Amino acid sequence: MDDTAVDLTVLGAGVVGVATAYAAARRGLSVRIVERASAPALGASFANGGQLSYAYTEAMASPSLWAKLPAVALGRDPALRLQWSLDPDFFRWGLSFLRNTGAGQFQRNTLAVLRLALESRTAMAALLDRHPLRFDHLAPGKMHLYRDAKAFAAARTMVDIKRAHGVEQHVLSASEAIAIEPALADATGLIGVIHSPTEEVGDTHRFCEELLAVLREQYGVRTDFDFDVARVEETPQGVMLTARDGQQRTSRSLVVCAGVQAVSLAKQLGVYLPLMPMKGYSLTAPPGGNAPSVSITDTDRKIVFCRLGGRMRIAGMAEVGNHRVDVDPARSKQLIAMARASLPDAARYDAIESLWAGLRPMTPESVPIIRRERGNIAFNVGHGMLGWTLAMGAGERAVALLLDQ
Repeated sequence: MDDTAVDLTVLGAGVVGVATAYAAARRGLSVRIVERASAPALGASFANGGQLSYAYTEAMASPSLWAKLPAVALGRDPALRLQWSLDPDFFRWGLSFLRNTGAGQFQRNTLAVLRLALESRTAMAALLDRHPLRFDHLAPGKMHLYRDAKAFAAARTMVDIKRAHGVEQHVLSASEAIAIEPALADATGLIGVIHSPTEEVGDTHRFCEELLAVLREQYGVRTDFDFDVARVEETPQGVMLTARDGQQRTSRSLVVCAGVQAVSLAKQLGVYLPLMPMKGYSLTAPPGGNAPSVSITDTDRKIVFCRLGGRMRIAGMAEVGNHRVDVDPARSKQLIAMARASLPDAARYDAIESLWAGLRPMTPESVPIIRRERGNIAFNVGHGMLGWTLAMGAGERAVALLLDQ
């Protein structure tokens, strides 16, 4: 493999890494992507929820979370769980998370992510105008379902705030929502729905494969897969990466887009990254007899329904602090049960094609870490549940930081 120095190395070939590589390559930089897996988007980007949620950017730490904390701490909440650890970084992250549950912090964090999401929507549109990629991309809109009056009132407040920032969202009654999406007739107990009519969907894994092919063929981007980075070093020439098998790659600059792996690499540089893995699950199945066309989020059960071409993707659950990527059969069974209870005919639950689990890198604020260190190293990590949504805008920001734009 060619070890010639390049302008920029991007560490990580998930959607954030591939988007960052594009942001650099389209500016004329020579780029190399290094990735420990054997192909792109095999981690958190492989089978996520598929929703491009540019309008819905609510931070995970919110005032409403306090009422749920006892159940979460004791493992009795099926949607959100804690994997307790004696690691000091676990408690450091947890305390910071709790400090962000105040109303003011929640609104600031939500709007900070919203700004990045809107940048990302613009960047995605510009990319697709230049390169019409095929990844089951549609704009069917999105609906958030509410069964709790207090939660629905808080959501309506956020709609008013977001409208001031140019976001289109509508507050609907259950009957108004069913008129737009008949599949919601199967959803019991609805008291209201927030409708974001311009929201998009797409298959993240296919997107990464398609964009990577364009990067190689039209921009000369190099790729090193099966390159498991063990050490990051600053040199007079820039940055050197050393793999566990001894291979080395050099570049003038580096952007780390390696999810939770970034924590240990950053420590080598004396940098603390407040990241915690948040394990999530998904299933992919044929659409059921009353499958929604609109993208759906059940806010009570914290699960999403997303039609991707001829398949239905259902994803959800959050296990904070769980570093294991294996599919837990019991948790997958819970996801299936919650999906059936939410929309019983959305998918053919008896014909599931695949079950998946992945680790989403989460910050206490739900705001990604996009920052420059030591002049020629930047981090672009911590996108949590919105990695797919934020990738394009985050890539643009990270590269602009390195170029002092």
